[in-house]
Amino acid sequence: MGGPAIATEDIGRRFGEMWAVDGVDLEVAAGEIYGFLGPNGAGKTTLVRMLCTLLQPTRGRGLVAGFDVARRPGDVRLRIGVALQEAALDAKQTGRELLDLQARLYGLSRSDRHARVAHVLGLVDIGDAIDRQIGTYSGGMKRRLDLAAALVHDPDVVFLDEPTTGLDPVSRVALWQEVRALNQERGVTIFLTTQYLEEADELAHRVGIISGGKLVAEGRPDELKRTVGTDVVVARLADVTDAVLSELRALPGVDEVVAGQGEVIVHSADGAAVMSPVALSLHRSGAAVTSLTLRTPTLDDVFLAMTGSHLEADGATGSGAGPGAGAPTVEKP
Repeated sequence: MGGPAIATEDIGRRFGEMWAVDGVDLEVAAGEIYGFLGPNGAGKTTLVRMLCTLLQPTRGRGLVAGFDVARRPGDVRLRIGVALQEAALDAKQTGRELLDLQARLYGLSRSDRHARVAHVLGLVDIGDAIDRQIGTYSGGMKRRLDLAAALVHDPDVVFLDEPTTGLDPVSRVALWQEVRALNQERGVTIFLTTQYLEEADELAHRVGIISGGKLVAEGRPDELKRTVGTDVVVARLADVTDAVLSELRALPGVDEVVAGQGEVIVHSADGAAVMSPVALSLHRSGAAVTSLTLRTPTLDDVFLAMTGSHLEADGATGSGAGPGAGAPTVEKP
């Protein structure tokens, strides 16, 4: 496969008068894990469905494995594996029966089917449950089986649409390990949509952030976090006023001040040095402070800086992710 594994040019999809995806340009290299971040309704799943040939673009163009998704959908489908948010699994089948059926649908011979099923079971840990009915599986087991089904025909590109939503932390980490091994050992290109910041940090070589159907930021996770400063001071306030913001912006060492819902985010190259001046400034301005937190930037800070809202506003937080996670907190007496 020459060229990028995935490329889009001004791709868009409209439902009625609303553009769910509105002119997205992106390029994913072969062998890359690309994390696509955004809250519910941002356009993540709509873009995936266009790239998987399940939806026609209203405008623009998408290429997957070198083939146009609108003009040559059959060629695209032969070269991709897809695990969508809702796993389409027959509870009455065993896991092995489902994988064998998937391989048959791709036209594999009996001997090839057996070989491929054995191979994917070496990549995805299902264990003895493979010969039990799927209805007896846990949520984590169903996700792993769905991933195995996406791999059974040896695709070049795999789309994982929020694969760990609803999983417990242990199952989530186990699936991360399998996705990482699939990429590192097999060189499979993975397009991963997620709401979990930690998931993108752990897995993705590059990240794209979508808001309102538009790509608002793109780059390596560490690069994106550096764009909003080295350290972050978060002040949670009863009321965010213009006077509070003006005082904070005038402090030496403060690079940027962003007002959020019930909080103020202060960016600085040296958060420890500005912590006390920020606290004194808030006291002088009469602000009712409920907490003051110092931490390093997260991808949520990038999203807040780009859009004015939190990426995880709907509660989709990964273990240890989200504002203030793992940071020292000073509570107001």
